[in-house]
Amino acid sequence: MDDLETRELRYFVAVAERLHFGRAASDLGIAQPALSRAIQQIEQRVGVPLLDRDRRGVRLTAAGEVLLREARTALDGVSAAVRRARRAGAPVRKVVLATKAGSSHEFLQALLDANAADKSAAPIEVMLCEIGEQQGLLLDGSADAAILHRPFDDFAGIEGDDLDTEAQVAIVPASHPLASRLSLTMVEVTHVPGLPMARWPLVGGGYADGPGPEVHSQSQLAQLVALGQTLLVIPRSSRAWQWPEHVAVPVLDAPLATTVFGWPTGRLTPDVARLRATALRVHESAALTA
Repeated sequence: MDDLETRELRYFVAVAERLHFGRAASDLGIAQPALSRAIQQIEQRVGVPLLDRDRRGVRLTAAGEVLLREARTALDGVSAAVRRARRAGAPVRKVVLATKAGSSHEFLQALLDANAADKSAAPIEVMLCEIGEQQGLLLDGSADAAILHRPFDDFAGIEGDDLDTEAQVAIVPASHPLASRLSLTMVEVTHVPGLPMARWPLVGGGYADGPGPEVHSQSQLAQLVALGQTLLVIPRSSRAWQWPEHVAVPVLDAPLATTVFGWPTGRLTPDVARLRATALRVHESAALTA
């Protein structure tokens, strides 16, 4: 069996996702008869039926479901490879570092300063992202490295070095009675009448059930806290994005949060390796002066 080309994989994925030849052909910008012939040729080359077609519509066979899953992974890999190759071939070297907006601000600033002082190091381009986006940016080739946090971020397909481990704080509206407390517990912040805890994206997607708002962005979250609509628990170092309408209160029994310098598994390039060493050095220096 000959290997399928990326064009053929894209054709198959379009049909498999829409389960409709007409809509798939329209999205691909080709004629429906040409797409039908292409799918038939793909099935002949694979050697097994991939789609069931009858008057009720189009359905994936078991083999088709497997090919859809694998084709998505393969196409994502091709796109990532192109992004990485373009960056590697650019006239100016750089390392794209993804980090959630507002998180690990002091460490990030120290890392940027230390990297700038290393005249042999590639410059850092900081890619600020929303909650939970670092993994996707690493795997699709948009970023070379990232600052992540355990246990909140998804580390599938990512290697990394644990850096700082820190306590967490509750960010509450400044006008709320909890703002005057010296410390809180998880029980106290989880069940506050009229002030439900914000719901973060779960690793793997979706949100846990609960009355609090779903968190989609830092700006949305900051305004909801300021309006007295929610509270949240975050790593202590993430307080850089606080508004004047917020107050941070230590949560004594919250799980510890660990800052991680991460990169895609098996893709520790020389420039990323150099930045990794700098990140470890910055962490060690901060630990000695703490």
